[in-house]
Amino acid sequence: MTVLSNKRGVEIDLDSQAPAPAPLVPVAAAEPAEARTLGARLRAYVALTKPRVIELLLITTIPVMFLADGGVPPLSTVLLTLAFGTMSAGAANAINCYIDRDIDAKMRRTRRRPLARHQVTPARALIFGITLAALSTAGFLVAVNPVAAAGSLFAILFYVFVYSLLLKRRTSQNVVWGGIAGCMPVLIGWAAITGGVAWTPLVLFGVVFLWTPPHTWTLAMRYRDDYAVAKVPMLPVVASERRVVTESLVYTYATVACSLLLWPVAGMGPMYGAVAVVLGLVFLAEGHRLLRAVLAGVTGVHLRPMRFFHLSNVYLALLFTAVAVDPILR
Repeated sequence: MTVLSNKRGVEIDLDSQAPAPAPLVPVAAAEPAEARTLGARLRAYVALTKPRVIELLLITTIPVMFLADGGVPPLSTVLLTLAFGTMSAGAANAINCYIDRDIDAKMRRTRRRPLARHQVTPARALIFGITLAALSTAGFLVAVNPVAAAGSLFAILFYVFVYSLLLKRRTSQNVVWGGIAGCMPVLIGWAAITGGVAWTPLVLFGVVFLWTPPHTWTLAMRYRDDYAVAKVPMLPVVASERRVVTESLVYTYATVACSLLLWPVAGMGPMYGAVAVVLGLVFLAEGHRLLRAVLAGVTGVHLRPMRFFHLSNVYLALLFTAVAVDPILR
């Protein structure tokens, strides 16, 4: 995440406004009565897992299982992989919420998360995350296979210790290398069907890896002020808009090139090739639009970086849909 993988780029001087904790006081004070209801508690724990992030991970897992099987994979394997994969991603996200609870309270985008609103105590959030991690790893090991279990555990540990604790607050390249955790569902999905790893899922791993920085950076352009207040050195905070857009375009070219590499490596049919080419051209066109705008002196909200962000979601979803459909048509 990756960016995770952040929205409209409006420049606001947050330091000139009321201190960051002030807006949170009424919200926090109102929570205890609501939080006593079972439904509210359940919603809070679900929110800790960041369901929207999990949706993106599942988009890359299921199609790879179709490709690995060469057709429609066993439904039981798919359902088990999705269930334990959801738990695995939820575990990493819940522990991340525990680690980032201080900065989440300062950022507009995250200040309504359960820990920032005091709906869940930090200790319970941490226990919840660790419990999900243990259950997901054990589930993969017993019901799927050891390779999938190892991939799941690696993704959790990498996201928590490498991204959340080591990279996020120290380097503008945080989402570049931290994005490795978000690529693991590709390998896990393949391993769930085949029991191993091959060049084909590694190429798709590369697609997601290269896609993550521009996806996350354009999102971060919207919340640049948030990250600045929280002192998180996302690239849009420490670099000019021109550099962010230029580097995003470079990664976009690399993403499209890697998607085309899958064609010969996996022996994909013409349908996948056509979809990859068309989607790639559209994706690159939007990247060039951003670059032309920033070179013309356009800045802030007028750059409309969220257009690129939303398109990147559509690009990945449709590309992986083609990955799933292609082996069925062959």
